[in-house]
Amino acid sequence: MVETKTDWMKMKPSEVEALVVELAQKGNTPSKIGAILRDQQGIPRVKMLGKKVSQILAERKITYTTEKELYQASIENVKKHSAQHKHDYTAKKALAKKLWHVKKLK
Repeated sequence: MVETKTDWMKMKPSEVEALVVELAQKGNTPSKIGAILRDQQGIPRVKMLGKKVSQILAERKITYTTEKELYQASIENVKKHSAQHKHDYTAKKALAKKLWHVKKLK
């Protein structure tokens, strides 16, 4: 499926790239940037203008935290908690669920 720029889109690819970089510098992930562009700017897909959001960020050498990294940080916190509170079975269940999410993201 080849996607092309539609006639009703007013923004140029360079303007979209600038907007993507600006949103990334505010701390948004690529998926959140895509949602913001779709909802607020009326751009159905950034890829229609030539590049994916992650490609634009890679070219500009802008780093972002992935969902997997966020889960890893959360897992570390739950592991510390479980080490101190051995009878907290709710935390152990939450840990298992988070580990499942990380495995699913691979």
